[in-house]
Amino acid sequence: MRILVVDDEVRLADGVRRGLEAEGFAVDVANDGVDGLWRAREHRYDAIVLDLMMPGMSGWKVVEALRAEENWTPVLMLTAKDGDWDQVEAFESGADDFVTKPFSFAVLVARLRALIRRGAVARPTVLEAGDLRVDPAARRAWRGEVEVELTSREFAVLEHLIRHRGQVLSKREVIAGVWDDDFEGDPNIVEVYVGHLRRKLDRPFGRSAIETVRGAGYRLAADGG
Repeated sequence: MRILVVDDEVRLADGVRRGLEAEGFAVDVANDGVDGLWRAREHRYDAIVLDLMMPGMSGWKVVEALRAEENWTPVLMLTAKDGDWDQVEAFESGADDFVTKPFSFAVLVARLRALIRRGAVARPTVLEAGDLRVDPAARRAWRGEVEVELTSREFAVLEHLIRHRGQVLSKREVIAGVWDDDFEGDPNIVEVYVGHLRRKLDRPFGRSAIETVRGAGYRLAADGG
């Protein structure tokens, strides 16, 4: 799942980014409203964490612009202001939820996952490909009735593949969806995690759900292999 964090408090934004990445999210950061709006227009995100008060362009204006363009990406507003009317204005501008600074990171993650689960459009709570099932909110995966333990990054790669089941994804596309725009490592890291998933989800069950498409990338079979 890919998240955009927009906050002019650089240390706070970086802390939120690191925390969300530890939870398995791919995170992009913008430190002002103008850059945040540009990124939200140029990229597809599962949710946006948006500061309310920023110089140049406030969170109110950012979310109003997105909604006017019929961009319905879920928005979680962050603010140091906790007045009732501030919350009312945030919701009326188009925000989906509201968290007051200072906040509990666990609560932030829980609310963010709830927004993503609801989504900008209707989407199933549990993603399925044959007998392979993935619950993004609970971060659990099963092959048939057997639950398979995955690391945060393994789960993120699997979730990205199952959301695009039946489609061929290049290594760069997987990196964009699971890591972030600033990733400068070896693209073959995708191959490493695909290998982990095959060892956990395919081979023990006599399956071959994750296919290598030579010269193109990887595809998770729509029927789960």
